[in-house]
Amino acid sequence: MRPRRSALFMPGINERAMAKARSLACDVVIFDLEDAVAADSKVSARALVRAVLERGGYGNRELVVRCNGAGSPWWDDDIEALVASPANALLFPKVERPEEVVELRKRLDASSGPRQDIWAMIETPRGVVNVERIARSPVDVLVMGTSDLVADLRARHSDNRDSVLYALSKCVNAARSEHRDVLDGVHLDLENAAAFERICEQGRTLGFDGKCLIHPSQLDTANRVFGIDEAALNRARQIAKIWAETVSEGKGVAVVNGQLIEKLHYEEAKRLIAFAELIDGG
Repeated sequence: MRPRRSALFMPGINERAMAKARSLACDVVIFDLEDAVAADSKVSARALVRAVLERGGYGNRELVVRCNGAGSPWWDDDIEALVASPANALLFPKVERPEEVVELRKRLDASSGPRQDIWAMIETPRGVVNVERIARSPVDVLVMGTSDLVADLRARHSDNRDSVLYALSKCVNAARSEHRDVLDGVHLDLENAAAFERICEQGRTLGFDGKCLIHPSQLDTANRVFGIDEAALNRARQIAKIWAETVSEGKGVAVVNGQLIEKLHYEEAKRLIAFAELIDGG
């Protein structure tokens, strides 16, 4: 278990921004070599990201690099340069088949360095169609790419995200069925804080573990919405305590504030308590 409430994209060509991330309250830093870097800067950005990773200083933040896509001129060199780097994971765009993940896992495992996780972006109609199979592959985290998905669907962006609601729910279900984490996509409108909070609340309600972000101003909201408030934590602790007493008495159900509590509620309470401890420890 790792807290992934906030995954902040940082342009891989902007050394100052990447350095600033060392002091930001994000759970994950994603160094972006794909969309945030122009074609003529790809090679220098790759070298810069590798150097920044080697320099370290990011504390407990999870470090992820988004590579360029399969079939691009930079694909092989990105993997070659970043495998066995200090990055905790590599994020691959437009993953559409489980076989892609299997081959990537083999390639990363051939390295002599520490194991790196594989994060897969689900951002095409075919990726959504195959997401259950992708979730069963050796992937570690699924990431929604809603901007590309809306374009490929020839759909429209809307405040309630009706056009991608099916895809969002399907990907959460696929992730949960295989015990994977899944992150909601970015929100591009930086001027409307209220809309961003609504989108975060929607993502949390759907079951996402966190939100991908494009600006530090979005951090507080994402961390709050995808975190655990004090009331929920206190209730979890109460459930854990009462359930332990119930089991010791040989019973199978308990009542907390008038609500029937079963083992599934206890397991969720344990998860929330452990998650809160991880956040506090970070």
